[in-house]
Amino acid sequence: MGTSTIAALLPLFLAGPLAAAALAAMSPWKVLRIALAFVVPIVGFAAGLSLMIYHWNHPAIAENVGGYAAGIAIPFASDSFSSLMITMTSIVCLVSVWFATAVGEMNARFYPALVCMLMGGVYGAMSTADLFNLFVCIEVMLLPSYALLAMTGTLQRLRSGRLFVLVNLITSAVLVVGVTLTYATAGTSNLPALASAARGNGPVVVTGGLILLALAIKAGLFPVHTWLPRTYPNTSPAVMALFSGLHTKVAFYAIFRIYAVMFGLDDRWSWLILVICVAAMLVGSWAGLGERTMRSVLAYQMVNGMPFMLVGLAFVDHDPRRMLAAGVFYAVHHMTVIASLTLSIGSIEETYGTGRLQRLSGLMRRDPLVAAVFVAGALSIVGLPPFSGVIGKLGVVMAVASDYSVKSWIVLAAIVIAGMGALLSMLRLWREVFWGKPMNPQYVDRQLAVPVRFILPSAVMALMSAGLLLGAGPAISATNHAADSLLNVKAYQSAVLGDDAVGVANTGGAGLTGDSHDPADVPDDMIVHHDDGDAHAADEGTNHAAQADHHTDSHNRQASASVAGPTGGQE
Repeated sequence: MGTSTIAALLPLFLAGPLAAAALAAMSPWKVLRIALAFVVPIVGFAAGLSLMIYHWNHPAIAENVGGYAAGIAIPFASDSFSSLMITMTSIVCLVSVWFATAVGEMNARFYPALVCMLMGGVYGAMSTADLFNLFVCIEVMLLPSYALLAMTGTLQRLRSGRLFVLVNLITSAVLVVGVTLTYATAGTSNLPALASAARGNGPVVVTGGLILLALAIKAGLFPVHTWLPRTYPNTSPAVMALFSGLHTKVAFYAIFRIYAVMFGLDDRWSWLILVICVAAMLVGSWAGLGERTMRSVLAYQMVNGMPFMLVGLAFVDHDPRRMLAAGVFYAVHHMTVIASLTLSIGSIEETYGTGRLQRLSGLMRRDPLVAAVFVAGALSIVGLPPFSGVIGKLGVVMAVASDYSVKSWIVLAAIVIAGMGALLSMLRLWREVFWGKPMNPQYVDRQLAVPVRFILPSAVMALMSAGLLLGAGPAISATNHAADSLLNVKAYQSAVLGDDAVGVANTGGAGLTGDSHDPADVPDDMIVHHDDGDAHAADEGTNHAAQADHHTDSHNRQASASVAGPTGGQE
């Protein structure tokens, strides 16, 4: 299959799940509805994995929907980073659907359709190369999430759902304002066209900052994290696994992509990123000790995980490839482990009807398989072998330590302290729920135990975590390729805008070109000039010397600001 054919299929990441959602919503057959909920993540996994293999030796590819000119069309792009994240989100969705089927949630009339629609938004957000379409896809992801909260929620869950809806409505408003102001300032919302536009001191820095702020809220990053521990634990376990593996990771993906492309990995913000991440580590790891339910404790480990993924952005001036790769690997590990822990805890809640620590005890003897799966997840989230957490945290530690600066010492100290807090949180859950005396037989039947079908999805994710350690070589290579694709902005631009595209917008001083073409060598009909917002095509007979003079300043600024990493096939 040729490159153009593969690129032409990229819009199906959005269209396919939405079509499946429509079919599931209209279908009168429950079997078909449930089958579609499984088919979407399975096909997404196969497509994502195929693209990962393709991008091992090929750069980014893109499809401009409708055949419109680059910069005007709706672009869908794929590279090693997006294909890896699509693969991982598909796995999380698949095990969540498996668990929902086991506990009976999938029997709800519109549950499968909502899951398919949710995945369409996730895939679309990870494959679009346009800021406005990113906003649209995030909204497509959020709309079924509101319905899933209502459908699977008790009265208490609905009350917490109001906070979830309110926070996301406000965040979406901030995001669309940021995107709109970016378009008004730069003349485009096309992400490759905005390459390094926010590296200077122009207005795009402010508009880009608004976009990152909205994404940070959606990611549950300190200090805008407090909504997450109050809402996620009050969903059903299957929905919490979906949200933790999809919502926050879409935000993580978008932050990495926008900061690498639009901000050009600008190191001026390193101290701000460092302070936020260090505070998030400390708060997320220790605040869970005061919670009274199992999933509330776990929710703070989600808050604790995000800064480990993002802290490398504070050190990109030293070794950007290593920092980005460490963050991507930690994201892969965190998605795997949080899904395992959420579903193992969910199996306990579904069986015993509660997740409150005071009402559970002695499950190690009653449910040894559940205890073993929980221990696997707990060891991994803390960062102990033989699971992926040891590689994830070691990768972050080694990347940060290689900077040999005051910043690195601060982060290393925070990692140690945060690790202690995470360990104490997991030990508390073990002591209260699995250790201790058996539960009173007057309240709990002696024969009651977690069914094996409930714990199998969690066990699979625990085995996957162990596999990430045993297969660390290929896993690290995949994350290195993802980092390379983030750094290779020129390939991303060439795929979306064309090989000879010089620029599509003017931001009042910030260069938008990622290519280093000499304007004298670019065909006249590919050059777009802007004067007070009006574009004028260059005539065939335009003097080359005049063109070079017109573009020299923006070309020089971009040449010094662009970040070009190694190609995807190099180590």
